[in-house]
Amino acid sequence: MGLLDIIGPVMIGPSSSHTAGACRIALLARHLLGEKPLKAEFGLHGSFAKTGAGHGTHLALVAGVLGFKPDDPRLKESLRYAQEEGLEVAFKDVELGEVHPNTVRIALEGEKERVVVTGSSLGGGVVRVFDLEGFEVRITGQAPTLVVKNVDTPGVVARVARVIADDEVNIAYLTVSRKKRGAEAMMSIELDRALSKPALDYLAYLSYILWVRMLPPVMEG
Repeated sequence: MGLLDIIGPVMIGPSSSHTAGACRIALLARHLLGEKPLKAEFGLHGSFAKTGAGHGTHLALVAGVLGFKPDDPRLKESLRYAQEEGLEVAFKDVELGEVHPNTVRIALEGEKERVVVTGSSLGGGVVRVFDLEGFEVRITGQAPTLVVKNVDTPGVVARVARVIADDEVNIAYLTVSRKKRGAEAMMSIELDRALSKPALDYLAYLSYILWVRMLPPVMEG
């Protein structure tokens, strides 16, 4: 157990779960989009829906989508910054089933891309994104994370792992999921460090790779 597990993260308050955690989930969603977001819709589940407004969840989610970290003083005025940036924001209450009560589904749209991300704030600022476009993933924001969407064809996981190894990077945790055999699949891979640009460019060049994202850690601030 570390000091942050006891006292919580450095953040703009009042709640590590409802502000720091919410901000980090939204920040991960922005990185997954891979471009400047133009529209953001937040589906609030459970406690986020019932008490989020009073705990600053709405402000924190918008702040994360704007690229702000939990300790950024601009968090409290994130709605104003969103308006200045031309970011359209909408909130609604949703029922997401048997998931953590502090859960949000974020739909982001940019000029070229759109992603739907679902994640939970687990307490003390700790988060987990567990669904990306309907695929099961494991993205905690605690380590550099490679996310790959690919055609489900034999050998893809091995090829991606070889590229990582050739870049002299170790895999810490790997999740693979698919909706249907031979259709599309998703990998989320926590790494010891981020892949180099040549390695990422090579992966993106492969015909069976649909898109690649290299997510930075978001737990440090």
